[in-house]
Amino acid sequence: MKNPCETVMTPPSIAAQVHQDVARALQEDLGSGDLTAALVPAARRAKARILAREAAVICGAPWAEAALRALDPAVQLTWHVAEGQRCAADQVVLEIEGEARALLSAERTALNFLQLLSAVATKTATYVEAVKGTRAAIVDTRKTIPGLRLAQKYAVGVGGGVNHRIGLFDAVLIKENHIAAAGGVAAVLRATEAVAAQAAFIEIEVETLAQLREALDAGAKMVLLDNMPLPTLREAVQLNAGRAILEISGGVTLDGLRALAETGVDRISIGGLTKDVKATDFSMRIQELA
Repeated sequence: MKNPCETVMTPPSIAAQVHQDVARALQEDLGSGDLTAALVPAARRAKARILAREAAVICGAPWAEAALRALDPAVQLTWHVAEGQRCAADQVVLEIEGEARALLSAERTALNFLQLLSAVATKTATYVEAVKGTRAAIVDTRKTIPGLRLAQKYAVGVGGGVNHRIGLFDAVLIKENHIAAAGGVAAVLRATEAVAAQAAFIEIEVETLAQLREALDAGAKMVLLDNMPLPTLREAVQLNAGRAILEISGGVTLDGLRALAETGVDRISIGGLTKDVKATDFSMRIQELA
């Protein structure tokens, strides 16, 4: 019977992004060719093991697989920890058998994706666990590594978080500068009628209870409460009375997260999920076959 962890399945939209990300990363690393791997005989095969040096939520398997298969389409991969599962420190997460040169050349690219995306998924899972039992969802932002936004947002999902808008093209988030430029809260909300059909959602950021009241009176259905202290947030939830989806943003830390969630807001967006991540430590060890 086939090991269910042997092959990682991904949605078509992510599969296309994986291919693009990996092709770009391999070109960046290999350029005209791997001069060091060329020292190994072309016919030599090898086995390798990827170990997680610390406990983590495994994420990035599709990218790691794609990097290895790009250089050796016949490579054999056996996952011992599936995408989204937790591993222990020093646990073998993947066993590989294939062309020695290919394994050596793909090593860093495969590990780079695993270390970044596992870090994002692990951090997200920690934040999700901290708000467990409340109504608050943990949401990402656009504060991502350039060129890797979809990969990082995928990792947030693996960690149990929720994706906010992908970019400026798919939803409306009206911030203080938009409000100032448009002539006020009511005026900018009226202007959204022109783009409403193209937007997945329309959200407006407010900094005071007066602005929240104005936004609600103007028909706002989604409001971002920016950098409000806890007592004000509680008042905001009471004032809202379920009329709009309420999201918190700004200065969110893990230590204060539970208290924010217990105010009764619907969403807490955290740029640090994708911006301030410490890479998970992985290593690959190779054993010659023939």
